[in-house]
Amino acid sequence: MDAGRGTGAVLTPRILAVAETGSTNADLLELAAAGSAGEGVWLRSDRQLAGRGRLGRDWASPAGNLYASTIVTLRADDPPAPSLALVAAVALEEAIAGVLPEPARRKLAIKWPNDLLIAGAKVSGILLERAGDHVVIGIGVNIAHHPDLPDRATTSLHAEGATVDVAAFTDRLAALTAAWLTLWRTQGLAPIIERWSERAHPPGTSLRVRLPEGGELAGVFDGLDAQGALRLCLDDGDSRVIHAGDIFLV
Repeated sequence: MDAGRGTGAVLTPRILAVAETGSTNADLLELAAAGSAGEGVWLRSDRQLAGRGRLGRDWASPAGNLYASTIVTLRADDPPAPSLALVAAVALEEAIAGVLPEPARRKLAIKWPNDLLIAGAKVSGILLERAGDHVVIGIGVNIAHHPDLPDRATTSLHAEGATVDVAAFTDRLAALTAAWLTLWRTQGLAPIIERWSERAHPPGTSLRVRLPEGGELAGVFDGLDAQGALRLCLDDGDSRVIHAGDIFLV
């Protein structure tokens, strides 16, 4: 990113590493609630025994991939907390782009709100959970392995030709997240949405949306609104603003 765009001080991350845990998100939520850990703390585990993804899914966690979480402590004048999903997405996209060989890098894209895809195959996931004034951002990246899922294609950085050291990748991701978080605080959501839009599927992309309450919608992507929600133009000409859901590229 262009570090010169931000005007606030960038917090230096502090990264903790463990061999195994249930869930890095659950651990940091507990520490944050107890006042034992604050903003800028990261927890990385070699393996998770109870990893989880968005919408209540289990997240397979074999050794060799990245499982890490960090804490953001919300301030009164921060942009809306859900927009941290976009902050995490642009930071992770930049970190992944930095380790991919050029052919794969050209195929890297963000899918709303914060999945990273390479040639349409999912390579990472991000889960935000809130406890009071703390938001824990959990990030999983398929570095050495990727699962075989029935409803979507997946890949890993190794499968795309990247040689990645997990610890070094975490250091880079933590630094990028701190820089984008500072920009989010000092300049608001607009530059985050701009960067996200540059790296995401373009307007006009056909999408299928599986809604949390059940049912599906089909239409085309019409960009993001000012708060980072997805605008969907439906096949019947109507439009919807999507705040949560499972998005599939058609």
